[in-house]
Amino acid sequence: MERRTERMRERLSATVLVCTNERTEYAACAAVDGGDVADAVRDWLCERDRYWSDVAVAEASCLGMCSEAGVAVVVQPHDEWFAEVTVDDVPTLMTETFDAAAGDTAVTEPTTTD
Repeated sequence: MERRTERMRERLSATVLVCTNERTEYAACAAVDGGDVADAVRDWLCERDRYWSDVAVAEASCLGMCSEAGVAVVVQPHDEWFAEVTVDDVPTLMTETFDAAAGDTAVTEPTTTD
């Protein structure tokens, strides 16, 4: 076993977790395009040369926000939680979460509609 904590802390500013969990008993993210949302997140980052350079993407099991309206997405270590995310939401979510236009890895506060 090799511990790589410090190396990864230096390299990555964030990890985006996208739920792709499958369930049969009730709504789950796989059934509402979880895989497509994960691909859209990766594509957004790749287009900006940020995928695995400073932001990682991981497909996750249940994040506890199941919905028939969209997918659960979490950005860590920034502790940003999003529910009911669709593929069409990804550009807005990512732009509001990461200030890519400035080439900065800082996280900005997303606009909420609560």
